[in-house]
Amino acid sequence: MKNTIWLFCILLLAACSENPEDKEKDFQTFFETSNGLETPTYQEVISFYIKLAKEFPEINVRTIGETDSGFPLHLVTYNPDGDFNFKKINKEKNVILINNGIHPGESDGIDATILLYRDLAIKKIKTPKNTVLATIPIYNIGGALNRNSNSRTNQNGPKNYGFRGNAQNYDLNRDFIKSDTKNAKTFATIFHLTNPDVFIDNHVSNGADYQYTLTHLFTQHNKLGGKLGNYLHTEMMPSLETALEKINWDITPYVNVFNSTPEKGFSQFMDYPRYSTGYTTLWNTLGMMVETHMLKPYKKRVMGTYYLLQKMIDITERDGQKIKELRNEAFVTHKLNETYPLHFTIDTTQTSILNFKGYEADRIPSEVTGLQRLKYDKTRPFTREVIYKNHMKVTNSVTIPSAYIIPKGWHKIMPLLNANNIEYKTLEKDTIIKVESYKIENYQTRKNAYEGHYPHNNTKVSPTIENIQFRKGDFYISTNQRGIRYLLETLEPEAIDSFFNWNFFDTILQQKEGFSPYVFEDVAAKLLKNNPVLKADFDQLKTEDENFANNWYAQLDWLHKKSEHYEKAHLQYPVYRVLK
Repeated sequence: MKNTIWLFCILLLAACSENPEDKEKDFQTFFETSNGLETPTYQEVISFYIKLAKEFPEINVRTIGETDSGFPLHLVTYNPDGDFNFKKINKEKNVILINNGIHPGESDGIDATILLYRDLAIKKIKTPKNTVLATIPIYNIGGALNRNSNSRTNQNGPKNYGFRGNAQNYDLNRDFIKSDTKNAKTFATIFHLTNPDVFIDNHVSNGADYQYTLTHLFTQHNKLGGKLGNYLHTEMMPSLETALEKINWDITPYVNVFNSTPEKGFSQFMDYPRYSTGYTTLWNTLGMMVETHMLKPYKKRVMGTYYLLQKMIDITERDGQKIKELRNEAFVTHKLNETYPLHFTIDTTQTSILNFKGYEADRIPSEVTGLQRLKYDKTRPFTREVIYKNHMKVTNSVTIPSAYIIPKGWHKIMPLLNANNIEYKTLEKDTIIKVESYKIENYQTRKNAYEGHYPHNNTKVSPTIENIQFRKGDFYISTNQRGIRYLLETLEPEAIDSFFNWNFFDTILQQKEGFSPYVFEDVAAKLLKNNPVLKADFDQLKTEDENFANNWYAQLDWLHKKSEHYEKAHLQYPVYRVLK
């Protein structure tokens, strides 16, 4: 009888120890013990996740790859089944990948995700049956280690936080395509390992003032395209907004204004592939950035992010099968399409109306400059209809080739293709292949440095069909693969974030051979004498262009470029297209 009583007591004590409230006390976060005023250090974040993983078999912590800081990235996975094989997980469940601390001063997501994992582990909140969470606790480790309390000039807490630049002072949310950092290369490894159906990147906004704590920045649905883009726009986004509204957490699209006021209307932010959600979109992942409002109290921002993450889990649980089917269909569709859009602009014929909650603002004299300044008045809140320009139309498309060929001398970009699981083969022998060849017709270059580069823009090419002699070992890259969108966005020079625009091929922009004018004068005269059509074009250009007519060197240079002496490598884009 005594043994029975003791056994009952032991079981009762064990049951009590599993009480979520008791477990919550055992695993209080630094954010909670600071009453929502502070965020933990990088070391404290990782230590907390390791502590959770030791206690709860549903949580796994592993290190993957390197970062510029010298520390590895961590991947923390929550799966109630205790299985962390993503090849198996992707077949059976949906995956949400959460990225935190890309800008470590924007630490809301770091604390919100810790709370989420803890509450899932102790079963304080509902356990998802068909959704697995994968999290990068702090992506910008170098920035997190550079801790301060002053660099976020506009932000209301926490007391101390990390810095925006990484260990090499790169903004990591501009590096996903060019991948100058070890962080970006490791992110690619994690992304392709987890193959997420949904991607969430947590941030804090700068810009206008308004009543909302939460704003969302979903990837632009026209750019995502097709049924998947339509689902994002008409189902996932409204579902999130409605779910949060029901628990009194209003949310609005990211307020894309600076030194202006929202009631004038604003457009959706276009997330090009340099950005996290623009990059993840290339693999048909449904992406969004969470942008909490910088001026709201830190505790409120963290809790808003926490509830948003819960609601995104609920949506993924509900629509998981549909999301997988739409993603798979998108991979097939892109392979079958004949063209691919490279440039978009705002479609002024289609707009949405937001019932926007803002604050009245005035232009008043500045005590500092004496000139007019913008001043929001929180005592004068308003709710009014605001035009939101969230539809884009295509302004430039390219015919999708069956393959690209890259001569082996241009191997600099191959590690990036490898990091993104791009499949290719090498030519087994010297071969003449009919291809489409590009000459760089025009481009502009940024005058000031931007993220370690002087990027090009407004690039234009002129195509020709040629028979080119390729050599054994040259790279042959079929577009009939999952990475087709990545290939088109990086290898088409007119694409916004192409490798050409990020300076990977700048050596073709410089002539290596020239001419001495006093020698070429005689050659040019003979050239004009023997080519009447060329002479007619030359004379017409002098007639139409006064500057050209008065510039003897420009005339000789023009003729040199029309002669057999002009080097073929100048402005010759060294990636060739095999047409279908």
